Amino acid sequence: MKGAKSKAESKRGDAKLAVNKKGTPATKGGRKTGKGKAAKDPNKPKRPPSAFFVFMEEFRKQFNKDHPENKAVSAVGKAAGAKWKQMSDAEKAPYVAKSEKRKQDYEKNMRAYNKKQAEGPTGGDEEESDKSISEVNDEDDDEEGSGEEDDDE
Repeated sequence: MKGAKSKAESKRGDAKLAVNKKGTPATKGGRKTGKGKAAKDPNKPKRPPSAFFVFMEEFRKQFNKDHPENKAVSAVGKAAGAKWKQMSDAEKAPYVAKSEKRKQDYEKNMRAYNKKQAEGPTGGDEEESDKSISEVNDEDDDEEGSGEEDDDE
C-alpha cells in the first residue's frame, strides 16, 4: 500500500510541477509581449564608452601581449579593474578626455540621427513603396510563369 500511495503522490506532485513549469514561462512571456519592446534601429549611433572602457581598449592589447597564454576574458577584466582602481586621477585624465570627446561626437551624431528620424516618416513610406513594387513585380513574374504553363498545355 505504501508503494501505491507513493506513486499516486508522485503523480500528483508531477502534475503540480508540470502546471508550475507551464505557468511560469507563460507569465514571463506575457509580461515581455505586454510591454511591446521596440525593435532596435541598426542605424542608431552606439553610446560612447566610459573612461574605463577607453582604458580597457589599450590595456587589453598590452595584457594580451604580456600574457599570450591567457584566454580568459574574465582575467583581463579583473586585472584591468585592479589597475584602474590603483590609478590616480592624473593617470586617468587622458582616458577621461578621450571619453568626453567620444561623448561629444556621439551627441552630435545623435542630433543628426534624431533629425533624420523626424524627417523619417516620408523616407519610411518610400522604403515601403519600394518593397511593394518589388512584391508586385514578383507577383507579375509568377503570373507570367503561370501563363507560360497554360500556353504549353
